[in-house]
Amino acid sequence: MDHGPDFAWPFFILIPIFWILVIGLIVTLVVSLNRRRWREVGGSRFGSAPTAGAEATLAERFAQGDIDEVDYRARLEVLRANQPDRGKR
Repeated sequence: MDHGPDFAWPFFILIPIFWILVIGLIVTLVVSLNRRRWREVGGSRFGSAPTAGAEATLAERFAQGDIDEVDYRARLEVLRANQPDRGKR
């Protein structure tokens, strides 16, 4: 009984490898583009990273008593006023 030519067996291995590589390439491109877009937007899960860190430091200084409430609120207002506007893209 003849089941076909002997040269067909490599395709059983090559075709799944081809599709795995194609899907891997697509996933890699999507992840790469999302990372690039995330960096362009400012990329922090909880807002702007430098401002969030500065606000946390300011809150810690206020909690420790290094600055009073008036000074805390004034500095906090300056920090929030200097945040980059993300809506203009």
